[in-house]
Amino acid sequence: MLASTIALNRFGLGARADDPQPADSKRWLLQQLDRFDVRPQALAQVPTRAAVVDQLARYLDAQRVAAQAKRQPLQASMSTAPMPQPDATRQADPLKRYLRQSIRDDYVTMNAARVDAALTSGTPFVERLVHFWANHFSVSVDKLPVIGLAGLLEFEAVRPHVLGKFSDMLLAVEQHPAMLLYLDQAQSIGPDSPAGERIAMRGGKQRGLNENLAREIMELHTLGVRTGYSQVDVTEFARALTGWTVSGIGRGPAARMIGGAPGQFQFAAMLHEPGARMIVGKRYDQAGEQQARAVLLDLAASPATARHLSTKLARHFAGDDPPPALIDRLSKAYLASGGDLPTIYRALIESPEPWAARPLKFKTPWEWTVSASRAVGLKSLEAGPATGLLKQLGQPTWQPGSPAGWDDIAASWAGPDALVRRVEVAQRFGDRAASSVDARALAEKLFPDSLSDATRTAIARAESPAEGLALLLVSPEFVRR
Repeated sequence: MLASTIALNRFGLGARADDPQPADSKRWLLQQLDRFDVRPQALAQVPTRAAVVDQLARYLDAQRVAAQAKRQPLQASMSTAPMPQPDATRQADPLKRYLRQSIRDDYVTMNAARVDAALTSGTPFVERLVHFWANHFSVSVDKLPVIGLAGLLEFEAVRPHVLGKFSDMLLAVEQHPAMLLYLDQAQSIGPDSPAGERIAMRGGKQRGLNENLAREIMELHTLGVRTGYSQVDVTEFARALTGWTVSGIGRGPAARMIGGAPGQFQFAAMLHEPGARMIVGKRYDQAGEQQARAVLLDLAASPATARHLSTKLARHFAGDDPPPALIDRLSKAYLASGGDLPTIYRALIESPEPWAARPLKFKTPWEWTVSASRAVGLKSLEAGPATGLLKQLGQPTWQPGSPAGWDDIAASWAGPDALVRRVEVAQRFGDRAASSVDARALAEKLFPDSLSDATRTAIARAESPAEGLALLLVSPEFVRR
């Protein structure tokens, strides 16, 4: 496999028929670090955070009104008074349905924008890195408040920092409303905080400490599992994080105590558990917001974090069983540069392991969809079909099964059922594009040095141009990178 083919397909998002083969593959990749567009035209259709949050806040208000209205008949039935029929009861449910659909429409629009950015990007290597980090910092639209915010996490916290320091991306992600709501941090209240004491004095339900965000930061976002931290460290970090919340769309008594523009990160001092913390062997005396910030910066600088991130990058670019030498090389680059991501990317490009001539990775449904669309010359996919297509293939956007994100190994994507679904979608691609695409010529263009005789023969013997194109898109050469 030529270096240019590897650059286009393994480092990039898949070759296009009109893409010239890079004369200097490493230089082509490195130049992308200087040309990446944080906000490409494809993202112009994305709704603003203010619009998304306004809809979410209105939905949550309607939900509260509806819940209150349903409780009133029960309360009235316990008395001799007539049961009330407030206007709110009749109005809340239709409003909820409308707002829920509007929130889902935002998700579909953002998914289409993400696809379009991938199809039209002139810097596909950096675009792939955006997808990598978005999966590293996964949230899921399974939780309703996150549906309209998940895409914004990628667009607002990952894209602007993909060529910066990891610590800056980490801070941006952990303060984003999508992450704070997804992992229930917005509900976390220090038991001994002013808000906690006030709620207790009034006899309110004590929500207390929530450890979800602290645990996932340590286990998934930074140090990795089995790296020396304990449950005590998680709990202490959760205490340090109290007060990190979102304004305008919270729930419960504490939400009414928080000011600020809706949907923005807020440090609410009245929610913060006072006191110094001892976390992973270090004492943190900082007050307020600065305490958790200091912990995050130390976690980002940890050798365990360097190794955890380097292992994931090595797995993504050099195989399901990442080469130890590559992990070591990337870890050293991370630590020597203070977590400067472009320094790590350069070390990756200059390493021999990702340039192995044989295919190293089986494409995920997202990777396969993007590369197939690019191969047949598509510049855009319709919003609804794009969302449905990825769901059919088993990888709906921003909807992994857990905070760990989507798996990055072949065993998760190469099962018989998954392959059947790809064949079905490939046939649709073939039906749509065969009139303008010659599969035989395209195969030679995409894989000038690695097209097997078996694939070449199968395409040549296809009963129709559509079948020939479908065979190319599910060939061994195409489903791997």
